[in-house]
Amino acid sequence: MAMTDIQTLADKIRGEVAKAVIGQTDTVDLMLTALFSSGHILLEGPPGTAKTLLTQCFAAAIDLDFGRIQFTPDLMPGDVIGTNLFNFQTNEFSLTKGPIFTDILLADEINRTPPKTQAALLEAMQERKVTIDGTPHKLNDHFMVIATQNPIEQQGTYPLPEAQLDRFLFKHVLDYPSREEELTIVAGHGSRTGMKTPAAFGVQSAVTADALQAANDAVSQVKLKDDIVAYIVDIVRGTRETPALETGASPRAAAAIAAASRARAALDGRDFVIPDDVKLLAPATLRHRVILSPAAEIEGRTTDETLAGLIERTAAPR
Repeated sequence: MAMTDIQTLADKIRGEVAKAVIGQTDTVDLMLTALFSSGHILLEGPPGTAKTLLTQCFAAAIDLDFGRIQFTPDLMPGDVIGTNLFNFQTNEFSLTKGPIFTDILLADEINRTPPKTQAALLEAMQERKVTIDGTPHKLNDHFMVIATQNPIEQQGTYPLPEAQLDRFLFKHVLDYPSREEELTIVAGHGSRTGMKTPAAFGVQSAVTADALQAANDAVSQVKLKDDIVAYIVDIVRGTRETPALETGASPRAAAAIAAASRARAALDGRDFVIPDDVKLLAPATLRHRVILSPAAEIEGRTTDETLAGLIERTAAPR
């Protein structure tokens, strides 16, 4: 598949999502980048910013199965991956698959459940398989987790462990729409309080699973020159040397930026990565993989400000 074909596929998905979701173009672009680089994405934003609707429409625009798990404090790992139940009629155990057996999984309010249940996603996100009673069960190659969390009210939440966060390719922070976008939202969605389904907005599948596989194969062939590799490594190593950051990013983060940059280049119709691809994706790839130092927190500095300064200081190839 040519890079221009990937660009066309992405435009079709954007067009279908835009039938229901106003704005959020940066979010859709990051979701597309994660999709074409076989990654997962964590969306953080206040209630009512269309995180759930956006995910539903994104899945509906692709010929893939969609599943949702509403994470709660009493959710158990078996509720996520499934369990073997004894069938008294056959005197045998039979597997009852959990909702994780899908293609695109919406993990809604993932920080509402204890780490024990959050960990049920680790193997699935890293290896695209789950193990139940010692038996591995393979998931689809297109398996993708889109998780959401609410940053406003933290009572009764469980912060995601670092190992869990590291499995997400991106962490994207959603903001409220502009006034013009909000006017359009109210005019188009103000007829009822309940949320409409993607089908009610006319969202249809625009990309087949085979086309998605061909696109993923093509993305892996995008050229990444040595000077771009060095640029990525310098940024990641810089997170470990910045005094404002108590914990820097790992080599996995550098590999994640490289994979995401390839997908970003393909979305723009290019078969090579440029420094601007790295600059664009580095904040979303790193913000959940680093930890501010106590001194920086006291000074009122933020992770995004620190990363922006680091990226600005790191010399980019010409």
